[in-house]
Amino acid sequence: VDLVTVCGQRLVSSRIVGGVNSRPGMWPWQVYLRGPNFFCGGSLITSKWIISAAHCCHRSVVYEMAGQIFPQSIWRRSPNPDYSTIGSGTFSGSDICLMELQTELNFTQYISPVCLPASGVAFPTGLPCWVTGWGNIVGRANLPPPKTLQEVLVPLIGAQVCKSYYSRVANITDNMICAGYVSGGKGICQGDSGGPLVCAQADRWYLVGIVSFGIPCEQKYYPSVYGRSNAFVDWITTLVPEVSPNVLNVNFTGTLISIYNVTSTTEATTLFLNS
Repeated sequence: VDLVTVCGQRLVSSRIVGGVNSRPGMWPWQVYLRGPNFFCGGSLITSKWIISAAHCCHRSVVYEMAGQIFPQSIWRRSPNPDYSTIGSGTFSGSDICLMELQTELNFTQYISPVCLPASGVAFPTGLPCWVTGWGNIVGRANLPPPKTLQEVLVPLIGAQVCKSYYSRVANITDNMICAGYVSGGKGICQGDSGGPLVCAQADRWYLVGIVSFGIPCEQKYYPSVYGRSNAFVDWITTLVPEVSPNVLNVNFTGTLISIYNVTSTTEATTLFLNS
């Protein structure tokens, strides 16, 4: 019998404040995707579907959840039809992909789906959110054994501000969202490609972004860029109708954090793109 009947809820006790190593069950929708010489992140949205980045999609062979390995079990890969690349590693947008599993997962306190915000939901600048992944840590060193899932607090950054910073580097489109600190350095720069950027409201967690691309964290003024999940809700629900009950209208309220000052909870680690 599934222990989880609703999306975006965690059944384990609260995190250790200030910690960067996450505890088992803190992010029960987090998926680890592996292929030849690469890895990516992803998020579980139903018992059979994972959402990740399109540039991770075609290479993913094996996935892991809660320490369990499921080899050769990704049955169908569906990158967004509008996705394309320009040049080497420069993305034009729509960097999102759905993957169907061969068999359904049983939900437990360690495996459960994340909610999706409805298409009309707004995301205020400074909304505190979390990005998780197994990417390289500060100094681009590989994450040391036992390679515990990392978590970092980051504020959302408004589209116009993000566009102004990237104006000479990349085209920030309306189906993207940015998060991080303008000051750069400490804090999140990039988690694993395809991994989740999640924000909470009333003890329920929503997948706001999917890690897409960024500039190395040593440089200021280049926050990380994510695919904005609710820009693709119509496409997602058409392909995966059973996810519809997990697509929710939500009004994000609460204390906002500065996009200019790194808070103490983000000082311990920096994640980098690793795919």
